Amino acid sequence: MKIVRECSLKDKNTFGFDVKADFYAEVESKEELKLLLSNSEYSQIPKIVIGSGSNILFRRDFKGIVIHPAIMDISIVGNDCAYIYLRAGAGVVWDDLVQFCVDRGWGGVENLSAIPGCTGAAPVQNIGAYGAEVSNVIHAVEFMFYNDLSAREFSCVECNFGYRDSIFKRELKGCGIITYVTLRLTKNPVINANYEDVKHALHGLDNPSIHTVRDIISSIRASKLPDPSVVGNAGSFFKNPVVSEKLALSIKNSHPSLKLFPSGEKYYKIPAAWLIEQCGFKGKRVGNVGVHAKQPLVLLAFEGATGDELINLSHTIIQTVKERFNVDIEPEVNIC
Repeated sequence: MKIVRECSLKDKNTFGFDVKADFYAEVESKEELKLLLSNSEYSQIPKIVIGSGSNILFRRDFKGIVIHPAIMDISIVGNDCAYIYLRAGAGVVWDDLVQFCVDRGWGGVENLSAIPGCTGAAPVQNIGAYGAEVSNVIHAVEFMFYNDLSAREFSCVECNFGYRDSIFKRELKGCGIITYVTLRLTKNPVINANYEDVKHALHGLDNPSIHTVRDIISSIRASKLPDPSVVGNAGSFFKNPVVSEKLALSIKNSHPSLKLFPSGEKYYKIPAAWLIEQCGFKGKRVGNVGVHAKQPLVLLAFEGATGDELINLSHTIIQTVKERFNVDIEPEVNIC
């Protein structure tokens, strides 16, 4: 187990904010995690869990302990005629896990290629992209509680997944830590080309494989999203809002080019990127922060930026979208 006092988090968050934590701990097993949490020096102080730091915004130094679950093992825990059940540690890099699955011909995660972060973070946010969500393939999630160090396995249904939402983001937020995720992967993959960009890229290809889908999606993401090593960012900063049918159709009536996506009975999802662009923020820079010129869902932190600067920009965007369209957009990132 690795524990560092007064640890800089600059290289542990993809915004690159130069903040510190009182303690930073890397644990490589459930046993090490129990040992850490049973230590009185750490058990009673604030805790936060980070994987790759790709979905977190630190406004200031963290007065507590930052825990990184570096649990890296992968194993097959079930196998039947249709599915492989794959158990992966929370510290496994998500895209490495996707590559692992695709290389073996196991389908279900290929549309989630090139999403940054670690496997343990995937259920929290119910990560999704290009017509797929991780909840479609999650079989179970293992969770350790801080208060009594008990462990519980949550079934997919018990995770209460929603759009960028789960029980771990709400009821169990701050109550414990995910240690393992078990995926149910199909042995006979069916290509998911529901997303327009993917459908267009696959057009004319005979018998595309999940390798093809992974390559296409990785290429699309690389063309649209900035590299955090070049300019600080956390990918999509905002969630796409879900609004009533009445409001969605009234906006589309004034803007016929707007694409609406059904989201339950009498509700529609509106692309937040479209709303932000319509409000004139695409490519805009304010001091040390800005909005990406290719994908307005992405907020950028240039050299010298602070978390508060980025928060102020996000508030301005939220307020402007609300005033113009009467639509509430919310941050997708975890703000500390």
